Amino acid sequence: MISEQKRVRNIGISAHIDSGKTTLTERILYYTHRIHAIHDVRGKDGIGATMDSMELERERGITIASAATFCQWNGHEINIIDTPGHVDFTIEVERSLRVLDGAILVLCAVGGVQSQSITVDQQMRRYNVPFIAFINKCDRNGANPERVIRQLAQKLGHKPVAMQIPIGLEADLQGLVDLVSMKALYFEGPNGEELREAEIPETLVTLALEKREALIDAAAMFSDELTEAALEEKVTPELIIEAVRRGTIARAMTPVFLGSAYKNKGVQTLLDAVTRFLPCPADIQNEALDMGKDEKPVTLTSDPQAPLVALAFKLEDGQYGQLSYVRVYQGTLSKGESIVNMRTGRKIKVGRVVRMHADQMEEIVSIPAGYIGALFGVDCASGDTFVSPGINVSMTSMFIPQPVISLAIVPKDNKAQINMSKALNRFTKEDPTFRTHVNEETNETIIEGMGELHLEVYVERMRREYNAAVETGQPQVAYRETITRRADFNYTHKKQTGGAGQYGRVAGYIEPVEGEEFVFENQVFGGAIPTQFIPACEKGFRGCLKKGPKMEFPVTGIKVVLDDGAAHSVDSSEIAFMAAARSAFMEAYLKAHPVIHEPIMKVVVESPTEFQGSVMGSLNQRRGMILGAQDEGVICVIEAQVPLAEMFGYSTVLRSLTQGKAQFTMEFSTYKQLPQSITEELAKKVLERKKVA
Repeated sequence: MISEQKRVRNIGISAHIDSGKTTLTERILYYTHRIHAIHDVRGKDGIGATMDSMELERERGITIASAATFCQWNGHEINIIDTPGHVDFTIEVERSLRVLDGAILVLCAVGGVQSQSITVDQQMRRYNVPFIAFINKCDRNGANPERVIRQLAQKLGHKPVAMQIPIGLEADLQGLVDLVSMKALYFEGPNGEELREAEIPETLVTLALEKREALIDAAAMFSDELTEAALEEKVTPELIIEAVRRGTIARAMTPVFLGSAYKNKGVQTLLDAVTRFLPCPADIQNEALDMGKDEKPVTLTSDPQAPLVALAFKLEDGQYGQLSYVRVYQGTLSKGESIVNMRTGRKIKVGRVVRMHADQMEEIVSIPAGYIGALFGVDCASGDTFVSPGINVSMTSMFIPQPVISLAIVPKDNKAQINMSKALNRFTKEDPTFRTHVNEETNETIIEGMGELHLEVYVERMRREYNAAVETGQPQVAYRETITRRADFNYTHKKQTGGAGQYGRVAGYIEPVEGEEFVFENQVFGGAIPTQFIPACEKGFRGCLKKGPKMEFPVTGIKVVLDDGAAHSVDSSEIAFMAAARSAFMEAYLKAHPVIHEPIMKVVVESPTEFQGSVMGSLNQRRGMILGAQDEGVICVIEAQVPLAEMFGYSTVLRSLTQGKAQFTMEFSTYKQLPQSITEELAKKVLERKKVA
């Protein structure tokens, strides 16, 4: 472990599905001598990529869970997290970016900036993560790095700057021209491990000078020294590197690198770029909230001697118990010391401290500030903050999207029931977007998640890892209820049951509210309702949100204003006011014209141009709204908004329409009102379900 913090990099590798992230990570590990043989993602040797340690990942050729590793390059230590590209596992990307200092955004030289690239970019923006771009697959037919650089500016709003130009493209990709040193680079040897410098080919000299000029102009914005040197024509590589580094850390500039991870070209220069341009832990300002001072932000220092502040960002259940991945922001997390979990307030003694390399581990004594490691045997949840005793600060939580799809699962026998419960306990702890509950009426266990694939993977893991024989029902859409107009309420709850009775009157109105689940406003003056009963009123109203009166879907987008009421000196109690609030809500809700909202997905289909009409027709048939279609060479990219309810089984339909040549991605976009005719159909189904139950 390198102790000098400025030589540490915590980076993530993120991209759209199938852009080559895991292949790139495999090459990085090979060139940094962490592994001694290269295995491909869908390798014929049956081994699979190092970072895809889960059996399911190797079978499907996709990354499901983020994996951590570390390596050394040119005297720097690089901690890497390889994240999934599939939108269903977006929480893995979310929690990784929450703890990283920098990232590599991998883009496909053919596909360019795709739908998930946009989602990843939004996540990086959310956590203010500086990044460099790597245009991969420059050896593929149709590769066009120039177009991808333009897309970085147009689609993502970045200021991309080419740091390299290719020598040849597609099958003719020979090497790269480095615009900083103005040398041609060739990657030779069986696995491209021998880097050979040469003079730039004559045919590329003019283009290289032009691109270098553009690079210096862009970088000069961040360095007066470089501006002066450019005027005097005394530009040195060191001045360019320093200026680009400043621009990258400020997220005001995106350096772009090229290559082909599969063909072993451009990976070493990308590693150089990570150490040159991405920030070390000390370059990033991290904040925590002081819980004793109304959550006032506190700037953390990356000093290993300061009191400890660390964040548990990912949990895994391994053969030796729970493994908690932690990022230490301040202080040092040492074996044998006592730390406090801020959420529970419990004191914990640190047992084993390890560093992870995919599914292998290395025992260590401590994790200093700026590093990522893991703890064994510590009971915590994803997002918990650990501190030294006497410190009262907490890290801000990460953004967690709401599940959009649910599935009923039924165990086949008693043994399966026990194993299923164990699996669900673990999965809900590991993944905040995976939720579970028992339907009160049918007594079925319901699992909720971000998409069909997300739930499919968890059901398969139950069967394999826990030997839980379960059957699944039809996927269900996460509908919501809401109201469309204001409605008043004035309800008196009166009950006499011998001795003390119950009395509470509440009056006010409910109305729709945008962008919020629930808003409660107390406008009661003059003590009409004593202040001690106001929280009970709010609790009563809030309790009605779980099941709407219309079709028993969760209620959202409601504002309750309480402006009058009455109490009895003897018979009023919290229970009475909770009951009054519940009945008042029911009374007003049905008068407020309730409607059903359904989740709408953003669907992006990439299809050969010849099938464009058929694909658009298939989306229109599914109540889709086409947002745009773009021809990118022989491929057409169609964007649409389609209700989730209509997207089940679409992959099979799309395959048969396009001879298996098209692919699509989908992610949650928004909630919209369900058409009346479909609302009526849905009401019938709900009624039938109730009868069966």
